[in-house]
Amino acid sequence: MSAIAEFTDTEIATIREMLVQRYRKEVEIHLADSDLLLDARELVEDSAEDSEPSAVSCPTVYWHERNANFVIFKCGDSRYRTQFFYTPHEQFGTGITEYQRLDECIAAALQTQSDHERTRQGNDKASEEVTAEAKKEVLEEVTKIDLLKMREID
Repeated sequence: MSAIAEFTDTEIATIREMLVQRYRKEVEIHLADSDLLLDARELVEDSAEDSEPSAVSCPTVYWHERNANFVIFKCGDSRYRTQFFYTPHEQFGTGITEYQRLDECIAAALQTQSDHERTRQGNDKASEEVTAEAKKEVLEEVTKIDLLKMREID
């Protein structure tokens, strides 16, 4: 059993409500446990000053939406962490290690992913424009070569 309390019904309701606000629909969430390296001094008041971080089982909420996976980790009373990822090699955080308020943690994850999604789409559009421009240039070169060949034949 985890030393960290599970997500409460109120916390789950907060998560569900914020996801409905963001996506305008019900989003399926999953409960899990994740092992995180946490400083024992933060978990137990009597722990040694020089204790090393150790793996601690943390209650976790997971959901998948808009090609991204999200996790919220509960690391203690009023202690939450978050990240989102597209693949195991594409993992992102919010730039803040830990939040004291669940709603701020969720909002930061949703906003950061939304910003990241816009950036990715912008890069994809820019890439498409570069590709289209490159194709146009190649076509112009081929046309010039064909014209030169035609002149040589004449």
